[in-house]
Amino acid sequence: MTAPLRIGTRGSALALWQAQQVADRLAPLAAPRPVEIVPLETHGDRDQAAALSSLGGFGVFTKAIQQALLDGRVDLAVHSLKDLPTLPVPGIECVAVLPRGPVGDAFVSVRYSRFEDLPEGAVVGTSSLRRRAQLWHRRPDLRLVDLRGNVDTRLRKLEAGQYDAIVLAEAGLTRLGRREYIREVLDVRWMLPAVGQGAIGIECRSTDRATRLMVEPLNDPATWTCVQAERALLAALGGGCLLPLGAHSRLSGPTLTLRAVVLSPDGQRCLAATHEGPAHTPQAIGVELAALLRAEGADELLPRRS
Repeated sequence: MTAPLRIGTRGSALALWQAQQVADRLAPLAAPRPVEIVPLETHGDRDQAAALSSLGGFGVFTKAIQQALLDGRVDLAVHSLKDLPTLPVPGIECVAVLPRGPVGDAFVSVRYSRFEDLPEGAVVGTSSLRRRAQLWHRRPDLRLVDLRGNVDTRLRKLEAGQYDAIVLAEAGLTRLGRREYIREVLDVRWMLPAVGQGAIGIECRSTDRATRLMVEPLNDPATWTCVQAERALLAALGGGCLLPLGAHSRLSGPTLTLRAVVLSPDGQRCLAATHEGPAHTPQAIGVELAALLRAEGADELLPRRS
């Protein structure tokens, strides 16, 4: 019997949906080898009560899957790219990204139709430091409260009246068939997405040439170009989940435009910059934009390293 091609993923409904998209695309390429999805529990999944910042930030949703890949328990790993740290893991490479989904952040509420309708002091749930900083920059009167759990858990907490509104990724709600919950997609001009938001990344072992050659045809060149620029920006700033950074990239013919914002955690300080260049040099564009932000004083907002 032919050994299956094993896809490692988190076990949430959204993660399984993403892994299934990869499995469906790989099935004809892997035949006659069957494709199997292997759900794995990560540190971030085990601890649903603590704020993400208290868990260390880097790799809380990816390390366990990457370790399974290194150990040979799975043959490739599928991640929400926004969860994947930019620091490379020896022996593993990100070799493909699927066509990108929606990149926006969705305003979800059972009481209010628009973000601007929220009254002073309204309680808004989000676990993202990036969203918190941008929400507070826009509306410093809001009361922002941590919100953990999968998409359905968060929606249940909202419907139970624990929050006036919550903010979730548009892509996640769309992929799970929950778009009816979206009251408004927040304007990207002031709520910039996370680096890699809406993209699905696929990792393989560096030494597994056969799997790499099988996976590479799934790569979407436009998405790859954009996320390379965004991740180079994040890497150059030394950030991760603990950095209130938003980024938005756009391809227009041969030109890539990258816009980013770095904020203080309380949202009081905000630095924004835009840079563009040839689309075939995405990493250079990201690094150069990071330098522009540093020149404006971004270092004062970045987490201090011990």
